[in-house]
Amino acid sequence: MSRAARLGAFIIAALAILASGIFFIGGKQYLFSSTYRLNTKFSSVVGLDSGADVRVGGVHSGSVRSVTLPSKPTDQITVAMDLDSSTHSIIKQDSVATLETEGLLGNEFIAISFGSANGPNVADGGTIGSEPPLELSALFKKANVLLDSSQAALANVTVASANVSSITSKIDHGQGTIASLINDKKIYTQLDQTTVGLRDTVIKAQAGVTDFQEDMEALKKNFLLRGYFKDRGYENSADLVKNEIANLPNVEPLKTFTFDARKLFDKVDTAKPKNQKTLRAAGQYLADNEFGVAVIVVSTSMAGDAEKDLVLTQARAVVVRQYLIENFGFDDAELKTLGVGKKDGSSVDGWGSVDILIYPPDTNVSADSQSVTDKR
Repeated sequence: MSRAARLGAFIIAALAILASGIFFIGGKQYLFSSTYRLNTKFSSVVGLDSGADVRVGGVHSGSVRSVTLPSKPTDQITVAMDLDSSTHSIIKQDSVATLETEGLLGNEFIAISFGSANGPNVADGGTIGSEPPLELSALFKKANVLLDSSQAALANVTVASANVSSITSKIDHGQGTIASLINDKKIYTQLDQTTVGLRDTVIKAQAGVTDFQEDMEALKKNFLLRGYFKDRGYENSADLVKNEIANLPNVEPLKTFTFDARKLFDKVDTAKPKNQKTLRAAGQYLADNEFGVAVIVVSTSMAGDAEKDLVLTQARAVVVRQYLIENFGFDDAELKTLGVGKKDGSSVDGWGSVDILIYPPDTNVSADSQSVTDKR
């Protein structure tokens, strides 16, 4: 072989080796860098190929080495990645890989999130979790469904507008009751006069009720009648139910004191106190012991008017409560009243009885035993 032929063969061989080296190095982006292997799995990679970028925190930090199909239909696609060793301190076992796209129709790449500060490190060849990619085809299907719904809604709006136009046209031409009310001034005037009359009647009725209430309050303060109301505890009906409960707590009392109403009140039909010192034992017990709630229960016999007896027992309960609060130190919010009116088994002479039921600590008044004022 001549010298020129040998020189030509050498040049051709050198160019072939150089071209092969260029292609080899081009496929090995991290050929001269320290890397480690990391795997993740997806149900679909949506066009991801080997050599695609891997970004950590948005920074290019590796490349996809291979995309391997599963051996079974139930398994997932395995994506192997080569990552720069500098990312080993920020990618942890709880990091997540997601498949993303540059722009709407750009190249696919894998983004890896930072791991937790105290999370365990990933090992070379380890696997991290992933999130399913957003497929544009599924997004387009949802958009089509929304468009179909919007078109149906617009059709309904068109029909409704046509109906409104028809109704408006009938009203303009005087057809129907509403058209008569709008177009016929005589009917409108009659209706307006009727409304004014009803309004005046309501105003007069309200004024009458107000006057009656004011008259009753004046009667209560009248020199001749003030004593009649005050002696019976009826001066302010709101005070009678201010601390009253509807039902007793559903637990056994810790202590019970029972008193004959004859010994506490001046007359059989009043709430005027007579000898309240009888209540000292109960008051001292309330002051010296812890309790959850105490209830003053007042009743009368079965004889007499039911409505009057109910108000009488409420007034007597208020009087007993006032005496205990003023003479013994304890939390008055824990002392409730309950006027029950007539009670079978009470004294037959009409006086009735007063029971002070004291319940253990942590006993609360239940929701169905709220203040009568609240329930009204």
